[in-house]
Amino acid sequence: MAGYSDGRATPRGQLRVYLGAAAGVGKTYAMLSEGHRRLERGTDVVVAFAETHKRPQTAALIDGLETIPHKKIAYRGSEWEEMDLDAVLARKPQIALVDELAHTNVPGSRHEKRWQDVTELLDAGIDVISAVNIQHMESVTDVVEAITGVPQRETVPDAVVRAADQVELVDMTAEALRRRMAHGNIYPPEKINAALTNYFRAGNLTALRELALLWLADKVDEGLQRYRAEHNISSTWEARERVVVALTGGPEGDTLIRRAARIAARSSGGDLLALHITRSDGLTGANPANLTRQRQLVESLGGTYHQVVGDDISEALLTFAKAENASQLVLGASRRSWLLALLTGPGIGSRTIRGSGAIDVHIVTHPHVGRRWGILPRYRGGITRKRQIAGWVLAIVLAPLATLALAADRSGINLTSDVLGFLVAVIAVALVGGFLPAVAEAIVGSLLLNYYFTPPIHYWTIAEANNALALAVFVAVGLVVSWVVDTTARRTKQAARANAESELLVTTAGSILRGQGALDSLLEQAREAFSMRSASLLERRDQPAGSNRGPGTDWTVIACSGDAPVQRPDDADVDVPVSDTLTLALAGRHLPASDRRVLGAFAAYAAVALEQQRLAAAAEAAKPIAAADKMRTALLTAVSHDLRTPLASAKAAVTSLRSPDIHWDAADTEELLATADESLDRLTRLVGNLLDMSRLQAGALSLFPRSAGLDEIVAMALDDLGPAGRNITVEIPDGLPAVRADPAILERVVVNLTENALRYSPAGKPPLLSASALGDQVELRVVDRGPGIPEQDRDRMFVPFQRLGDTDNTTGVGLGLALSRGLTEAMGGTLTAEDTPGGGLTMTVSLPAAPGD
Repeated sequence: MAGYSDGRATPRGQLRVYLGAAAGVGKTYAMLSEGHRRLERGTDVVVAFAETHKRPQTAALIDGLETIPHKKIAYRGSEWEEMDLDAVLARKPQIALVDELAHTNVPGSRHEKRWQDVTELLDAGIDVISAVNIQHMESVTDVVEAITGVPQRETVPDAVVRAADQVELVDMTAEALRRRMAHGNIYPPEKINAALTNYFRAGNLTALRELALLWLADKVDEGLQRYRAEHNISSTWEARERVVVALTGGPEGDTLIRRAARIAARSSGGDLLALHITRSDGLTGANPANLTRQRQLVESLGGTYHQVVGDDISEALLTFAKAENASQLVLGASRRSWLLALLTGPGIGSRTIRGSGAIDVHIVTHPHVGRRWGILPRYRGGITRKRQIAGWVLAIVLAPLATLALAADRSGINLTSDVLGFLVAVIAVALVGGFLPAVAEAIVGSLLLNYYFTPPIHYWTIAEANNALALAVFVAVGLVVSWVVDTTARRTKQAARANAESELLVTTAGSILRGQGALDSLLEQAREAFSMRSASLLERRDQPAGSNRGPGTDWTVIACSGDAPVQRPDDADVDVPVSDTLTLALAGRHLPASDRRVLGAFAAYAAVALEQQRLAAAAEAAKPIAAADKMRTALLTAVSHDLRTPLASAKAAVTSLRSPDIHWDAADTEELLATADESLDRLTRLVGNLLDMSRLQAGALSLFPRSAGLDEIVAMALDDLGPAGRNITVEIPDGLPAVRADPAILERVVVNLTENALRYSPAGKPPLLSASALGDQVELRVVDRGPGIPEQDRDRMFVPFQRLGDTDNTTGVGLGLALSRGLTEAMGGTLTAEDTPGGGLTMTVSLPAAPGD
């Protein structure tokens, strides 16, 4: 823990870790050598713990260094040595050498792991130099097991080593390490052959060495990124290849991704980052199906997928690349035709190259280069077909009407007024029908203005240049207004759709997050939202993840909504993959790309809902296990005293009687035998109760019900109680009907209830056992005059081991009442508790009367 001196907090110590690929590379040797170097510089160094594995060269380095004696801990009959943490803290050196960072301490130590001991040393302001092998890093243990076939039981969290101030790789080639092994420098001779043919195979050591190098490269890269951020460095440092591939959502994306992956693979440890840039207004986008497929391809190649928002594609792309310290950019060649490129200027590729700086830019050709023709952007109308038809009708009507109206008053108005009149007609058509009808209205209007209103009249010529300019301006204004109106309508329509989609997704997401969205209702909502005939969630279970679909693939319908659920993705009209093994399939109609984007969100929600459903089922299935575990824990705690006490008493009595050093008289012998007998009887009852309760809970209790007289059963129960049973008052009337029950089981119930009544009855007020017939039931009441139990606590007293909460836990484990109720109910009866008039508790056993009585 952090200490204080001179009123100031002790600074945290620094951690230095030597990382190796395998045992024997020289980590401990390097650690001890560093200790000697620090000692020669006058630093206070101690060896807190060093494991030499009896290697002479390593053991020799300990000489000359102060060593803290190890702490000896006894465990399972053996004595173990561990680092004495308290001694190191009390010594408080400047530097402590602590070997084997991932070591698991012997039970009884302060911490479970040695790295936790190291953390406490660091908190105390002590610098630590330690060592660890790559196979003990928690993030790669599964990889190491797959390579070597040996599971790793001792691990250290990656965060502990990543937080180290220095991590130094102690490296050695596989061949050199195997030579060290063969020369006996690592293991004793009897273990060399086994090690060389198993764990220390050349392939294993090479793979472990690569893992160590890659892990350390990531650690170094983290430090580099931190340094660049702290010093506001935005220029590219090509310390490591990072390839960013720009995706537009077009069909060329697969080609670009594979090309970028090959570039990244040229250097070991290269990173592949795929980037898609969306407009900030969110109203235009790429083909979502293409992007989904391309994202899966990127991830299958070991890359990562990113999506950022920006209106300037080139600027957003370069900003992302510089932030990620990318060294190369991969873009696809433009799909614009040469004519469109000539008229619209440089494209994204050209602008990116001009601003790339030190980042290399690759322009990759693909089959779709130059396939987009046209000068103007592709027209995407925002006006409904009904309004477009109305616009065309209005254009046909307004053009002649405007001509007739303006020609009738030719002498009163000039050409400017005529142009404005036709411009009003163009705007009216644009508001109603959109761009195309307005363009036609503008062109027709310009021709009519030329023929009827521009001198010379009734000729397709224009005498004055001013009139020609007026007509040109009219056409231009008409086109611009038409485009603006149509764009506004389109954006309004898209915004309304986006708002509706957002509301739908927010509502659905809220239901999922609150756990209210059952999978079936979610599929029904998706089916209704997209007007489909059926919606099904399919899962493939017969093939491993990542395998391709085949004609023989077996799909299982997890959940469905609607008629005739789809059995296979190939049979669906819409198929949205959620993962390699999960697919949302809908039947009814084909959906446009815009709907598929929202449907993809529904597919993700369906996956979440399925996971919630399975987790809920797993939790429900775990409840009996948890209950059994709780019962087992309570049982062990409860019987810890009640088993030991009679066993100890009986053992002490028998041991005393057998002792040859003591001669007992007859009275003492009788007393000791009585003690042993009483203790064994108590133990027998306890074990019997435990066994009966376990049989009840397992449903394995055997019952043999028959007609039995209640007076006989009560008499046998009182005999079992011994002398205590003689003080009990019994009131069983003559002629009481017999009960249908298992006599032995019912006797156990009466004994347990009566013992409980005796325990709480005050002196001079013994319990009362009375019986009566009530219809086809016979009731036996056990009445005591004790303190009674509050009504709200009566159900609790029938819970097994409820005596664990009592102050007196020496008279039983709390099974008597629980077992009595269970046994009574197993015989078809009931056991209830109620107040005794005047104070106390009455336990009532109700059993069916025997037939024929």
